Amino acid sequence: MNLKIMYLKSIALLLIAISVGCSSSDDDTEMGNWVEGSSFDGDARGNSVAFVIGDKGYLVSGYNGDDYLNDLWEYNKEGDFWAQKSDFPGNARSGAVGFELNGKGYFGTGYDGDNKLNDFWSYDPTSNTWTQKADFVGTARIGAVGFSVSGKGYIGTGYDGSELKDFWQYNDVSNEWIQSVGFGGDKRKDAVVFVIDNIAYMGTGLRNGAYQNDFYKFEGSTETWTRLTDLDDDDSDYSVLLSNGVAFTIDGLGYITTGESSGVSTNLWVYNPALDTWDQDPNFEGSARQDAVSFSFFDRAFVLMGSSGSYYFDDNWEYRPLEESDTDD
Repeated sequence: MNLKIMYLKSIALLLIAISVGCSSSDDDTEMGNWVEGSSFDGDARGNSVAFVIGDKGYLVSGYNGDDYLNDLWEYNKEGDFWAQKSDFPGNARSGAVGFELNGKGYFGTGYDGDNKLNDFWSYDPTSNTWTQKADFVGTARIGAVGFSVSGKGYIGTGYDGSELKDFWQYNDVSNEWIQSVGFGGDKRKDAVVFVIDNIAYMGTGLRNGAYQNDFYKFEGSTETWTRLTDLDDDDSDYSVLLSNGVAFTIDGLGYITTGESSGVSTNLWVYNPALDTWDQDPNFEGSARQDAVSFSFFDRAFVLMGSSGSYYFDDNWEYRPLEESDTDD
């Protein structure tokens, strides 16, 4: 064969190899980056409550291994700093629930070290004041879920001596509770909930020591629960079975991370509501833990606090799904 032809063929093969190698490298790029933010200014803790009002995150209550807590803190995501606000005036507690509704934070239930609780309060960030509201009319409980959709607040599930599945609706205008429509799923405690496009999605948790695999959405406009694909679907390669995890939303997708699943976890699962499917994203880069909380904003979310055994955390991690994964930042 002509040496010139052989040379040209060798160059062509080399270019193909380089092209394939570059393509493979591009395909292997993992998206989703965890970045550690400003650590919490108060006591390390688990089982606290977080909610978002406008562009600020709020964290209240919890347990630090010795004491039940009642302090309230505001997080500024743009400046990455904390400011202490008015202490919650009710009993210090852990395992409560909270949500934002019409520009105010709402907070209630939980455990104060002696009793399960059913009191209910609102926080006004404009005046930095707390106001006691009508008591939650379900049984006093711990480990429930709370959320707001379609202009109403909801609290349900949890533990009052046994696992529960009831849901109750709160009207902030009339300051009244009514029992919501029946939830067809299993009883549970320590589940998670996230809200996408005014629809609440709920799953995980424990019933009689077993992880629950059913997953539901709730549409407040019609007061309708709909069962979705199970969290350990036989036709897929995922298993989102855990308790005491944390959930958040970013840009129309739902996320569940950390929690307890035969040991504390760092797994991060992402849910696409348009496809009703789960996928796995880069693991949470903080230490494995349970009983963390989160702040969800449109373009970013934060996971913070929590516990592992007798150790309590005060770190704060931001998740950026559109950035390339980098474990060194």
